[in-house]
Amino acid sequence: MNTINILWVDDEIDLLKPHILFLEKKDYNVSTCQSGTEALEIIDQTNFDIVFLDENMPGLTGLETLNELKERRPNLPVVMITKSEEEYIMEEAIGNKIADYLIKPVNPNQILLSLKKNLEHSRLVSEKTTSNYQQEFRKIAMDLSMVNTYKEWSELYQKLIYWELELEDIEDVGMTDILESQKNEANSQFGKFIEKNYADWFLPSADAPLLSHNLFKEKVVPELSDKQPTLLIVIDNLRYDQWKAFEPTINNYYKKASEVSFYSILPTATQYARNAIFSGLMPSDMEKLYPQYWKNDTDEGGKNMHEEDFLREQLKRLGLSHVSYSYNKITSLKGGKKLVDNFKSLKNNDLNVIVYNFVDMLSHSKTEMEVVKELASNDKAYRSLTKSWFKNSPLLEMIQLSQQLGFKLILTTDHGTINVTAPTKVIGDRDTSLNLRYKTGRSLTYQEKDVLAIKDPKSILLPSITMSSSFIFAKNDLFLAYPNNFNHYVSYYRNTYQHGGVSLEEMIIPFVVLDPK
Repeated sequence: MNTINILWVDDEIDLLKPHILFLEKKDYNVSTCQSGTEALEIIDQTNFDIVFLDENMPGLTGLETLNELKERRPNLPVVMITKSEEEYIMEEAIGNKIADYLIKPVNPNQILLSLKKNLEHSRLVSEKTTSNYQQEFRKIAMDLSMVNTYKEWSELYQKLIYWELELEDIEDVGMTDILESQKNEANSQFGKFIEKNYADWFLPSADAPLLSHNLFKEKVVPELSDKQPTLLIVIDNLRYDQWKAFEPTINNYYKKASEVSFYSILPTATQYARNAIFSGLMPSDMEKLYPQYWKNDTDEGGKNMHEEDFLREQLKRLGLSHVSYSYNKITSLKGGKKLVDNFKSLKNNDLNVIVYNFVDMLSHSKTEMEVVKELASNDKAYRSLTKSWFKNSPLLEMIQLSQQLGFKLILTTDHGTINVTAPTKVIGDRDTSLNLRYKTGRSLTYQEKDVLAIKDPKSILLPSITMSSSFIFAKNDLFLAYPNNFNHYVSYYRNTYQHGGVSLEEMIIPFVVLDPK
């Protein structure tokens, strides 16, 4: 470890000799001076790692010295030491971004703790995090060999995300690589679990997880009240880790009442999963009961143009026609700003629904724009981009306004998304659907080990476009590619975010209820 240089400024520095000897025995290099003026001269000539600054000195006071120090070296950590417990001194010091605040008499261990907290914090956190994950690694590996229920899968995925976020800020590439391999192994096992169990979830009286088509009835309706408006925000394409990335920002305005995860239906694509949320129906029932609203993959026109109609019909079926509601879909910055300007008009509704398409636009634009492709080259960067967007978006303004108006907030999504890294070949006729993570059509040819194949779509409550139509869903982080023009296609789509298939990232997604602070 490099020697750490400390400057200690105190007009009674001689009384601190035992403290200085204590630090020097610990291999810290301590320089001393007895006034603010002297400190500023030394600072200009020498690079220090940290300054201990007495507040109560003749001549330049500690606070005056602090102001000067911060102007010259804004990033130099300063620990203020004072006899006084007066609040205004603390506030002044904190306002000037001090690193720590100690009250005399200080003992050597307090000084040592402050040094470790300010100068070795990241190293100590990194070592502790790595050590904790190494212990947890064995447990996760054991869980992976035994996990066998949808609930256990949900818990395991959240645990993997927890460690991914914990390891994000430490610079141990080895640990990150180990976690990445665990996630890949988990997705491989999860694909087998879904293959074995998914169809059974639609049998009468099956033990099934909460799925898209039951979400509104089971989770949203119980939150509705004529005494408090509810704001339901559905952020398209939002993964569990992205929610965790901007949760701290929302915590400034809302406190979490509950958080659960639920499973997106297959295909994990907007026209299926989001329509299922708003209609309260599986796709085959939507097609049968509302042919005027449902469109199959090969039909012309937008596939999710009728969410508001589906919502109205679901409220009717649930005997909730009396619930006053609004529905807004935001697909552009301009649309978001317009809703912010008119937000107060929502306060008289029992339920306000906002579908926010930005994350979807971002992940799709990643395939189109090299700049975005570079900005979101991996999950860590993708989270960072989502967080940065959220902090500067009209969506955050809406959440702030809804808090001021006392709205209950519900935040969820229709499905997640996965960074695809490897192609798997598929052959289909010209009526085959275009999505990279699932295909529906006649006489599909594919690599069996790479996909979940459903020969009879009705078994999982999906429409059959023709009598012989089937569905295939890509597993793990694969994407479906046609043999013609294969290399160009693969280089274009490799390492882009896609959805529609079977993965933990696409299927296990958050539903969060929050109360205004």
